[in-house]
Amino acid sequence: MLLVRSLLFTVLFYVWSVFWVLLILPLVLAPRRWIVASWRPWSRGVMLLLRVVCGIRVEFRGQQYMPTKRALIAPKHQCMFDVFAQFAVLPDSCFVTKQELMWIPFFGWYAAKAGMISVDRAGAAAALRKMVADAKARFADERQLVIFPEGHRGEPGVAGDYKPGIAALYRELDIPVHPIATNAGVHWPAHGVLRKPGTIVYEYLEPIPAGLKRAEFMRLLQDRIETASMALLPL
Repeated sequence: MLLVRSLLFTVLFYVWSVFWVLLILPLVLAPRRWIVASWRPWSRGVMLLLRVVCGIRVEFRGQQYMPTKRALIAPKHQCMFDVFAQFAVLPDSCFVTKQELMWIPFFGWYAAKAGMISVDRAGAAAALRKMVADAKARFADERQLVIFPEGHRGEPGVAGDYKPGIAALYRELDIPVHPIATNAGVHWPAHGVLRKPGTIVYEYLEPIPAGLKRAEFMRLLQDRIETASMALLPL
C-alpha cells in the first residue's frame, strides 16, 4: 500500500506541476514579484497532496524566527521538497542554485525571471565572488536569500560537509543567518519514490548574529542545524 500511495503521489505531483507551470507562463512578462508569489499556491498544493495521498503533514516551527524582510537563510538539505516548502511561507525568497538547473525548460525561465542566483560549482573563487555580488544586488529589495550550506542533499541523521559559500555570504552581507533544521528526508527520501507517513518539520532556529569569526560561525551554524535536525528524526 505504501508503494501504491507513493506512486499515486508521484503521478499527481507531476500532473499538478505541469498544470501550474503552463498556467503561470504569461507571468514571464509580468513583474518579478508576481512569479515568486505564484509559487506559493503551487507549494501548498504539493503539501495538500502529501497529506491526502501519503499521510504526511508539513509543519513549520519557530515562526517567531521566520524572516519577512531582508535575510540570509541556511536550511538543512535532505530532499528536493526543502526548496518547495519555503515557497509557501517566505514572502520573497531567492535561492542559490546550481547553474545546470537554469538550463531546464520552464524551470530555468521562471528561476531567471524570479532573480534566483545560479552558481557554477566548478568556478571556485570566481564563482564565490559572483555569488556575493549577485546576493548584494538581490538585497536591493527586501528578499530572503536561501542557501543550502551543505550544497547538496544528505541523508537524515548524517552531518554534511558545510561549504564555504555560506561563510562568504555571511561575511560580505554582514547580517544574521537564520538556520533551519528538518527531518524531511525521513518522509521524502533524496532518492526513490517512497513517501513515508509522518510529519515533515521545518524548524526555524534562533538567528546567528552578524560579525562572528568564520570558524566560530561555521561551528555554531553546523551545531545548531545538526542538533535540531537529529531531534526531529523520530517524527
